[in-house]
Amino acid sequence: MLLQGSLLDSDDTLTFGSLTALRRTELAHGAWVDHLPAWAQGTTELFEELLSAVDWRADKRLMYDRVLEVPRLTRFYRASETLPHPALECARDALSKHYQPELGEPFVTAGMCLYRDGHDSVAWHGDREGRSSTQDTMVAILSLGTPRTLSLRPRGGGSTAHRFQLGHGDLVVMGGSCQRTWDHAVPKAGGLHGPRISVQFRTAGVR
Repeated sequence: MLLQGSLLDSDDTLTFGSLTALRRTELAHGAWVDHLPAWAQGTTELFEELLSAVDWRADKRLMYDRVLEVPRLTRFYRASETLPHPALECARDALSKHYQPELGEPFVTAGMCLYRDGHDSVAWHGDREGRSSTQDTMVAILSLGTPRTLSLRPRGGGSTAHRFQLGHGDLVVMGGSCQRTWDHAVPKAGGLHGPRISVQFRTAGVR
C-alpha cells in the first residue's frame, strides 16, 4: 500500500508550516472549519512508517440488527500513551500552542484511521461522545497520503454544504459547535486505490 515518495513530497525534510496561514470558513450555529493545505511537508517517511508500525485494528459495529465490519482500520491513542512517531507529538504541541487562546486547553489524544483504498469510508457523524455533546470543542485532523474529500452538512440531514479536498500533509480543524450541530463524512471514492491516514487530535473527554 506504499505510495511513491516523489508523488507526495518534493523534499524529504519533515517540517510543519506556520499556522497563521490557516483560512477559516464560518458555518451556521456557531461552527467553523479552519483549513491549511500542505501544513506538513516531507511526510513520505512518516506516512510509510505509520502504515507499517501502527497496530491497526479492524473493528465491527452493530448496525440494522447486523454486525458489520467498519470500512477502515483504526487506532486510538489515549492521553497516557506514546504516539507512534515523534512528529505527531510535534504536530499536537504546535496545534495546542496555536489554539490555546481560543480553546483554553491542549489536545491530548490522537485517533487514527487508515483508509486502505477508495472503498473505505466513514459515514455521516459528529464526534459527540463526552463533553462535545454539550460543549464547544475542536478536532484537528492531519491528512496523509492519497487525497480524499471531507464533506460537511448540518446535523439532521440534507445535502452536503461544504467539501474540503484534503491532500497529503493538509490540516483541517473543526471548531466551535461543529461536532454537535454539524455532521461530517469521508465518502467512498470510486476508482481510487491509494491509502490515506487521518490523524485526529482531540481534547480530554472528547471522542
